[in-house]
Amino acid sequence: MLSRWTNFLTEDGEKSWRNRDEEFVNTFTTKKEVIDFWGEGWKCFFDALNQINDDNLYATLYIRNEPQLVIDAVFRQLAHYPYHIGQIVFIAKMMKNEGWKTLSIARNASQEFNSEMKTQFSETDFNSNSSPVCFQNSPEVRDDYKL
Repeated sequence: MLSRWTNFLTEDGEKSWRNRDEEFVNTFTTKKEVIDFWGEGWKCFFDALNQINDDNLYATLYIRNEPQLVIDAVFRQLAHYPYHIGQIVFIAKMMKNEGWKTLSIARNASQEFNSEMKTQFSETDFNSNSSPVCFQNSPEVRDDYKL
């Protein structure tokens, strides 16, 4: 994340100082080091997102000398990060083994969960903003974010 988003509008996203092979070697010795590094990466990403505006959203940037639009680079990374988060969850699940607490519907509890959901909503409760990702017309969205 640091390589990709540091000076992303003016420098190639694959920085000369990045040693990708070293990223697969565990050099962390404490949980705090891991969390601090994780936070540094996300801060860099969010700081970069805050630099995007109407004037540069469709500007060209480069990653490994490959030209792409700023918006495409953002979507590319937003599609890529869940892959790594899934890896982290998978490792955590293996480490916790029987002590793992599910992040979604518990194993062998789907029918119970679905039954409970059916009691919470009726077919007449549907509105055009029922999807958590399709909320354009929701009163919860500030006017300046609506299309």
